[in-house]
Amino acid sequence: MVTVTTRDEEAVRGFVERLALLFADWGFPRMAARVLFALMTAEAPGLTANELAERLDASAAAISGAVRYLGQLGFVVREPVPGSRRDLYRLRDHTWYAGTATAVQFYDLVISAADEVLGAVGGPDTTVGERVAEMRDFFAFVRSRVPALLDEWQAARQARARARD
Repeated sequence: MVTVTTRDEEAVRGFVERLALLFADWGFPRMAARVLFALMTAEAPGLTANELAERLDASAAAISGAVRYLGQLGFVVREPVPGSRRDLYRLRDHTWYAGTATAVQFYDLVISAADEVLGAVGGPDTTVGERVAEMRDFFAFVRSRVPALLDEWQAARQARARARD
């Protein structure tokens, strides 16, 4: 059953800006976060760069950089608009799952880089080596847990869907 309600655009804009600030505080580019949450709260399945710029009162260049960044992270998909030179940007299906799965590649790169530099800093028994090894070990630990965590999420998501049906 779908319930039709009135959309409070001011509250939606507030949500977009509040989440963008939270993500920015954690190091995520603010404009990319604004675009991410603008797409998340759009009724349409996707928005063009012009629509994003208008919605966020942002320049075309800022939108371009943000969607490129979000695409690299696996959050956003760019699709051509048939019969137009414009592109439509939409959230990737299962956005958070896909973003987390993409993060595994980042973890692998961090682990590899840490392994490579350990010799250059004198090995894991030096002060710097100990810090680098701890970082590597942390990311290796998190990376080892991500597949099971994603499997658990899929199971929980499917159970929630079955409960709604």
